[in-house]
Amino acid sequence: MDKKSIAVVAFALFSLFFGAGNLILPPQLGFKAGNLWWLVALGFCLSAVIIPILGILAHSLLQGTMFDFAKKVSPAFSLIYCYIVYAISITLPAPRTASVTHEMAIQPILDSSSLVTSIFYFVLVFVFVINRAKILDVIGKFLTPAILLVLVLLIGIASATLDFSFGPSFFQSPFSHGILEGYQTFDALGAVVVGGVIIISIDLKYKDIGYAAKKNLIAKAGIFAGLGLFLVYTGLIFTGALFQDTFDEDLTRTELLRGISLETLGNVTNGFLTVLVSLACFTTAVGIVTGAADFIKGRFGNSQKAYLITAILGCVLGVLMGQFNVGYIIAVALPILMFIYPITIVLILLNILPSQRATPKVFRWVIATAFLFSVPDFLGSIGWGESVAPFVSWIPLQQFHMGWVLPSACVFLVLFFLEKNQN
Repeated sequence: MDKKSIAVVAFALFSLFFGAGNLILPPQLGFKAGNLWWLVALGFCLSAVIIPILGILAHSLLQGTMFDFAKKVSPAFSLIYCYIVYAISITLPAPRTASVTHEMAIQPILDSSSLVTSIFYFVLVFVFVINRAKILDVIGKFLTPAILLVLVLLIGIASATLDFSFGPSFFQSPFSHGILEGYQTFDALGAVVVGGVIIISIDLKYKDIGYAAKKNLIAKAGIFAGLGLFLVYTGLIFTGALFQDTFDEDLTRTELLRGISLETLGNVTNGFLTVLVSLACFTTAVGIVTGAADFIKGRFGNSQKAYLITAILGCVLGVLMGQFNVGYIIAVALPILMFIYPITIVLILLNILPSQRATPKVFRWVIATAFLFSVPDFLGSIGWGESVAPFVSWIPLQQFHMGWVLPSACVFLVLFFLEKNQN
């Protein structure tokens, strides 16, 4: 496979994961991490870069759809999982794009409510979803390169003009905090949802390559895309850490990004970045609602009525949630992500393994374990942490909200050796 093909796929993967909403997360992480910015960056990139790229690789091995991703547990579980993931997508990350647009582009200029913004925003989303306008594809080809160029300027100017002096960290466990903040990118879910689309796109573009060549193409492209994401996220976290003494610690994520942009780029370039981010948010919202509508349409015999109802429902939910600020949507998302992310990560890792090592029995037991040991993290995220702490303090890594990791790994290893001995 030639270098040009690898570069094309790598850029497509990068664009898939590098959403505008993700821009607001790394700077505040670095801002609060201070001198431990590098540790929080490692945690963030583990859940926001490595796991999603592994998800794409798992899809390349499966050569199937999102439903195939979880069907080894059971077809019923896979269907429920698909519905939950799409419900989460239209309820949280899609409305968040409207909130980011309001806080970055509308609120600083116009004294209008977020409800007005979200209504206008999702009316436009609905129009584009129904018409499947191809202008979004054209815009998308230029958005990511333009945003990247501006971000490189932002990171470069900050690195060249500011002293490398960092304040103390606000985090007790910066590495685990970075991992949990990486959940908020929704990129592991994105890998599961859109991974199949990427595979189909490669099939259409490179019709003459076989399974092994395709797998090799995706693996190499994934490495380059992951490296790009790592550099951008790490650069933004580092930049946030450099500005720790410049801004008030109570700034929201969007206010901090705007403040850093104004300090480094000035009014004109900051305005350009704001427009780019708003457009990228809009294309993301259209993609999410369209994807959910396509899924429901497929489940109901390619019914156009089902597509229309789902599009309407997705946009109504977008209006309802989109009027809240970004911080509130992130807070609401946390309990849900505490459940769905461990299951998604385990599904990704199991699908990478050879089928003889990851049998349906292994899938069922490991997923059940991850689900069970995620319950304390879920309860902690809704304020019941102190009530359940005496009962779960013995679980390894529980203090870092990662109590599901070692039990899931142990169950996998036990089943692995049991089935190996039986064979």
